Amino acid sequence: MSALGTPAARDANASADREPLAPMLRDAYPAFLAIPTRWIDNDVYGHVNNAVFYAYFDTVVNEHLIRAGLDIRGGREIGVVVETACRYHTPIAFPDAVHAGLRVAAIGRSSVRYEIAIFRGDDREAAATGRFVHVWVDRSTRRPVAVPARIRAALERLEVA
Repeated sequence: MSALGTPAARDANASADREPLAPMLRDAYPAFLAIPTRWIDNDVYGHVNNAVFYAYFDTVVNEHLIRAGLDIRGGREIGVVVETACRYHTPIAFPDAVHAGLRVAAIGRSSVRYEIAIFRGDDREAAATGRFVHVWVDRSTRRPVAVPARIRAALERLEVA
């Protein structure tokens, strides 16, 4: 058993933040993206390094936004990350397959809070859960703007009550 699965690790996670970052079960997520692990993702301890999980978060969110029509190179509005968090539950290692679950927890006038879970293969329970917050800003002024209508529509399809 890894240190992540020990009672002490679970107690430390529970006391660090009483509110869960995101649901643990696969059924709670309306959208998924398969992301292959790479040999370079493993650290010296033989599992995917913690920083790589943030890259998974960034990948699943931005893949959804680009498919919804976000112009990442020339669009007037861009989403700027203002907050991320991750809680690790069980290790993943190359060559495991990863499925990133995505849902939208809240959409404000100019901000969006995503909840993400990383699943190893077809596991029902998440290996990691987290959040990712965008504030939409004007590309040149960096002042907040409303979430673009076509992006809002795509995000509303992932919104959960």
